[in-house]
Amino acid sequence: MSAIKSLVIEPILHPLQASVCLPGSKSHTNRALLISALAEGTSCLRNALFSDDSRYFAGALSDLGFEVLLEPEQAAIRVAGLGGRIPVGQAELFTGNAGTAARFLTAFLTLGYGEYLLDGDARMRERPLGDLLEALSQLGADLEAPTNCPPVRIRASGLPGGSTGIPGNVSSQYLSALLMVAPYAQGPVEIDVTSALFSKPYVDLTISTMQDFGVPVSRDGYQRFSVRPGIYQSQSSYLIETDASAASYFFAAPAVLGGTVRVEHISLRSRQGDIAFLEVLREMGCSVLERRGGVEVTGPETLQGVTVDMRDIPDTAQTLAAIAPFASSPTRIYGIASARVKETDRVAAVCAQLARLGVSVEEHQDGLTIQPCREIRPACIRTYKDHRMAMSFSLTGLRVPGIRIEDPDCVSKTFPNYFDVLGGLNKGRMV
Repeated sequence: MSAIKSLVIEPILHPLQASVCLPGSKSHTNRALLISALAEGTSCLRNALFSDDSRYFAGALSDLGFEVLLEPEQAAIRVAGLGGRIPVGQAELFTGNAGTAARFLTAFLTLGYGEYLLDGDARMRERPLGDLLEALSQLGADLEAPTNCPPVRIRASGLPGGSTGIPGNVSSQYLSALLMVAPYAQGPVEIDVTSALFSKPYVDLTISTMQDFGVPVSRDGYQRFSVRPGIYQSQSSYLIETDASAASYFFAAPAVLGGTVRVEHISLRSRQGDIAFLEVLREMGCSVLERRGGVEVTGPETLQGVTVDMRDIPDTAQTLAAIAPFASSPTRIYGIASARVKETDRVAAVCAQLARLGVSVEEHQDGLTIQPCREIRPACIRTYKDHRMAMSFSLTGLRVPGIRIEDPDCVSKTFPNYFDVLGGLNKGRMV
């Protein structure tokens, strides 16, 4: 079957009354996959995400000799961990454009004994790994990447350990990768964060997942982290949280359409940082309520613009940008320079597509300013093969006729049935 070139978003002409169930968290699934492979024994991840990213990660683990059983009908993944041992001493791994998988696997492979090559698609070959490679080298690893991007060659003989430093203003995934493999270094590991740390909640999620599997992390705020040698304990039934990043689109829908949307199986106390997007919606005038195991958002009479630092929740910046033109005052998003090295340069991409819609927007080095727009033009939205571009701008199409999404299949990266769930808002019901 050929890929769909573009998809017309059907506007919804009434206030929403809908309830949705969403897939498991990408961030939580990928952390649990890595830690399960390092654990001693078999772990079963429940409510796991099945998407391009998680399949690349699971496939890489299989190529390294691990037993990985995918059970998509049950949303479960079983991983037989080997207590820190990597079975295969030579492998070539391909991660597509799965940045999380590429970064986590780069650190993971230094624990092995042999030679490994890790590569990705054309965009992944533009996404930086240099800070992570330098930090691992300081711990005694032997890695080679001429461009500081994939492909990366790892000549592994175990990870000696010691002290290292890592900047925190490019990607918190570098720090998370170091933390998760640190228990299997040959000695204690100390990590100093050498700059401001962005996306702090993702580091908190990493540490809490490590603790779930039995390994503690000592820390001095977000400046220094210490991990002693240890062994992760397998989990016979480990629940992955509903994806808060995916939920942001459905939380935002009533902001532009009115009415109420309920997202099931998620809490305001979620360990995922992107749950903080609800605070942004509150500031814009939305009502947020948690009850009976889900969170409900009700849209305001008038949506208000905001000025917000999104450095800790950059994956929801596109969601905010897509609804900002419907606000009564300008919206300023800042602190998201790291979004320029994601699946695409998300700051430039969002500005270009808003301009295509006739929205007045100003691009800044670390964000953008969006003006209210009374007459949004119909347009085909370029997605740049970025799943979040497609999902975010579909919200515009729920309100404005004539919005088409280019390459809608790109959502398979994290949410393969996104457009089916989105279409259900038109006939959804509260439960």
